[in-house]
Amino acid sequence: MLKGIDPILNPELLWAMAAMGHGDELAVVDANFPAAAAARRLIRLDGVSAPRALQAVLSLLPLDTMTETPALVMAVVGDPAAIPAPVQEFQPIVDAAAERPVRLVALERFVFYERVRGAFAVVATGDSRAYGNIIVAKGVILSG
Repeated sequence: MLKGIDPILNPELLWAMAAMGHGDELAVVDANFPAAAAARRLIRLDGVSAPRALQAVLSLLPLDTMTETPALVMAVVGDPAAIPAPVQEFQPIVDAAAERPVRLVALERFVFYERVRGAFAVVATGDSRAYGNIIVAKGVILSG
């Protein structure tokens, strides 16, 4: 255990977040997502919901401020305007981490899959709800 670090952040995930550079992306995906097939680096957080995993990740990972779209979600197939429950839970977590309102941009399913293939790492959660998937871009921490 480390003081001040969310206990669900395992050593693999901590390493990945530290190794990422500015603009690199991290995907947090639900249990139905084909994570093993898509990931360059797969990190498992079984038994954890996607929003809970995102909250832990964003407790340490700064969101990219150099893009208008630091957070991407998967659009609902057949109803791209729908906002699934996990995405509703993502919104306040992202807003709090960014310290401002952030629009979660919805990507078509196969566009989202392709974006995940390019992510630095994929965090596979145990969330069984559909559309519990989000990609976040890492920002920088400026020293004072």
